[in-house]
Amino acid sequence: MIRPGLTFKLSVLLACIGVLASGATGYYAYRANRTMLVNQAGHSLLTSTELLGQRFAASIDDVGADALVLATMPFSASVAQTDDGHGANPAREWLAQVYSSFMVHHPEYLQIRLITRQHYGLELIRFDRDVDGLVRVEGQKLQEKGQFAYVFETLAFAPGRIYTSPILVNHEYGTHGAEGKPTLRLGTPVGDANGTVVGVVVIDIDLAGMLKRLQSDLPSDYQVYLANEWGDFLVHPDVSKTFGFDRGRRVLMQDSFSVTKPLFEQTQSEVLVNGLADPRQAAGQVLAFVRRPFGGSEGNRYMVLGLAKPLDDVLSGANLLGNRIIRMVLVFSGLAVLLAILFARALTKPLHLLAYAATHLFAEHAMNTLPLKRTDEIGVLARCFDRLRREIKAQMDALHAKQRELVHLATHDVLTGLPNRMLFMQKLESAIEEAARRDERLAVLFVDLDRFKQINDQFGHAVGDKVLVAVARRLKQVLCAADVVARLGGDEFIVLIAGARVSEAAPGIASRIMDVLNETLLMDGHSMTVGASIGISQFPDDSGTAEELLHNADAAMYAAKSGGRCAYLSYQEVLEARRREQAEELERAAFAGARAGEGATEGREAEPTA
Repeated sequence: MIRPGLTFKLSVLLACIGVLASGATGYYAYRANRTMLVNQAGHSLLTSTELLGQRFAASIDDVGADALVLATMPFSASVAQTDDGHGANPAREWLAQVYSSFMVHHPEYLQIRLITRQHYGLELIRFDRDVDGLVRVEGQKLQEKGQFAYVFETLAFAPGRIYTSPILVNHEYGTHGAEGKPTLRLGTPVGDANGTVVGVVVIDIDLAGMLKRLQSDLPSDYQVYLANEWGDFLVHPDVSKTFGFDRGRRVLMQDSFSVTKPLFEQTQSEVLVNGLADPRQAAGQVLAFVRRPFGGSEGNRYMVLGLAKPLDDVLSGANLLGNRIIRMVLVFSGLAVLLAILFARALTKPLHLLAYAATHLFAEHAMNTLPLKRTDEIGVLARCFDRLRREIKAQMDALHAKQRELVHLATHDVLTGLPNRMLFMQKLESAIEEAARRDERLAVLFVDLDRFKQINDQFGHAVGDKVLVAVARRLKQVLCAADVVARLGGDEFIVLIAGARVSEAAPGIASRIMDVLNETLLMDGHSMTVGASIGISQFPDDSGTAEELLHNADAAMYAAKSGGRCAYLSYQEVLEARRREQAEELERAAFAGARAGEGATEGREAEPTA
């Protein structure tokens, strides 16, 4: 199976990077555009809602101003005081013409009435609106309205104040075209020259007509929501959800849109939400709600107005952009693949040369193929590789030197530089094998310094270390090049002598060692004599193994030290001394036994005589 090479892998990697980069850029641009469009739509909706609310409040204020104008018209107070609504009265007729003119110029007005305080709030002037136009109600058709809140509450106001009723469905009898319509009533007192309230002027407003006129310049895809201060929908795209309180089934804005609860709690004045960021609150829509007071401060009236726009309409531009981004990503991805292949080939060609040089690291002909003359990063890499090759060779040489140094440290005493016990035993075993093969002899001299402990205790370890170095130097001066001297540890040294001269040379060498170590040493201004006791063992007389030879030489050294310091003994002399001691012990035992036997004979001979 052929494994893909570096060129193929690099081409795939670069192509993936290019495709991912273009795709991520396109996706980010698409997402950012969607978010920007939704945010812009939300701010636009919020602005439109604010403006619509301001216009609605301003329109209501204009109605209140019209009511004040009508209440302060000449003859208004006199008509309200003296007329009972029956018979001809020039002043009342003149006022009726004015009321009719206001109705003509304000198509959203459903009714304008002048109601007297007398006669249980009897209507004196009343104009209604019907499908055929204006209708003036006169004579017996005029009604008493004193029991309605918009009459008795307005009569309790001082002249110049405006009463604003809740927004309700008009169910009053005989209201012509106003019956069954959402209605807002504004009233103002009519006062005489003394400021006494003698009647009220009431204007009924067609709420739906007013909103329709105010929202005429809004985009057609905007949906309008309006709720009173309790949250009842007054305007809703679904008409069946409006004025639920009038049909016994209340539909509240804060239940349909929970984000509007702070508006009714009067903790916020506006809310903006969209289906892109919060699909649970505004599924498929962008919504803006504002709380807007109206009618001045009387009754603390306010409404919650909302505008909605379908999210699909908002994101239509983003969807077009997304299609263009997809085409752009496909084009750039194809271009990225092509460029990746070309770039990978251009990049991997010199890398193949570097790889060949790496597999033939110390071959000079491989270095000739390196692109050393290039001035780009590949040339820098090639020159660095060549320099690295030379440094590796130098490092390898240094490493071999370090290895030799480590081997030396592992097999030699750090203080004196002499071979340690491990190296000495290796050399001894090799010497034993060589001597056995050649039928030769060898000797081991165990050297123990006699007064080193006193020197250490008296002058300190630093002087003691210098003494050991001086002893090692003197030992090497005494021995020839073929001999081996090692430090076993502490103040113990060991010497290996091989060759035909062993039998005659070993005692002489031991004697010279003792002489040279008995010479005075001068260390840091102090004179001292070390001295040594030496034990000698020989191969093959004393043993055939390295450990036993060392042990026997040690035993001979202790025998020499116990017999008196600054002496040497061979292991054979130690054995001979032991044999003599054993023979003497046997003689003394035999002599003692003979004496005991003679005493017993003499006793037996004397016994008969007695």
